[in-house]
Amino acid sequence: MNIAIIGCGTMGMTYAYNLGKMPGVNVSGTADLLKERAQDAASASGGKAYTDWEQMLDAESPETVAVCVPTYLHKEFVIKLARRGIHIICEKPAALTLEDAREMKQICEEQGVRLFIGHVVRFFPSYADAIHKVRSGKIGTAQMAHFKRHGSYPQGSELWYHDPAKSGGVIMDLMIHDIDYACWLFGDVESVYASVTDPSISGIEYAQITLKFQSGAIANLTGFWGYPGPFTTQFEITGDQGLIRYDSNQVQSLDLKTLAGLSKSQDAVQVPSSPALHDPYYGEVKHFIECIQSGEEPIVSISDACRAVEVALACKQSAQTGQPVPMGGTAS
Repeated sequence: MNIAIIGCGTMGMTYAYNLGKMPGVNVSGTADLLKERAQDAASASGGKAYTDWEQMLDAESPETVAVCVPTYLHKEFVIKLARRGIHIICEKPAALTLEDAREMKQICEEQGVRLFIGHVVRFFPSYADAIHKVRSGKIGTAQMAHFKRHGSYPQGSELWYHDPAKSGGVIMDLMIHDIDYACWLFGDVESVYASVTDPSISGIEYAQITLKFQSGAIANLTGFWGYPGPFTTQFEITGDQGLIRYDSNQVQSLDLKTLAGLSKSQDAVQVPSSPALHDPYYGEVKHFIECIQSGEEPIVSISDACRAVEVALACKQSAQTGQPVPMGGTAS
């Protein structure tokens, strides 16, 4: 697979490191407006550095391009690449509006190219393990979940995150990870209710979301930009026969407690995931490349990505109005 990278910031470098060590993959080029960043990504991946992405495409003829530019530029690059007949792996969220996300999906389908959106949380071992345990009935019927995602504000060259018109803010950029995962867990959302602090007043951006699903399940999400500690993710999924907990600050990967275990007066069953040889971003992009080669459907589809955008936008509307927002259906 001949692949190139456009955008060599934090995520572009992550792709460069992973693609550079992936068997059967040749990173032919890395492009960024900042020459030094393009060169750093080229050094990590074995590709050639460019400051002009179109020149890179003309010179290297990649089959697939990883789009790691800021969110507000996703649509522009995805559509231009699709019209060149190039498959696309694009960072999340798909776009800042549902209309743009749907247009990206439509044009890629019309051009006969594959579009993948990097909702990488589905590839984190503990999150994937939790889904497997829920679907195998380990905790009975899952009815309630709580997700937390806390981190510092992006710094340095990533200050575009601070402009909601470019990043979508904490809900669209950070919390969309857990929005997508909650939808993967529980299905379509019936209504949302959200609140968020004003970072211009508080100096932090903290959001709380309640998602009510058509299945009757409820998920509560919190997201925090400006957290003073290490990046932290947590979740708890509760069923009628037990619960699953995860905390990234703990050594153990997963904590599974079941009513059956309690009835036998046993301690909670600790089920750690095996240490992974590669990080989840490696597994994600490897999966997408395999889907291009085989024609199979990915773990996270473009319709899933559109749904996550739709739910995130409804949450932002609720936070602005202070009222619950009903969902109109799926975003496929």
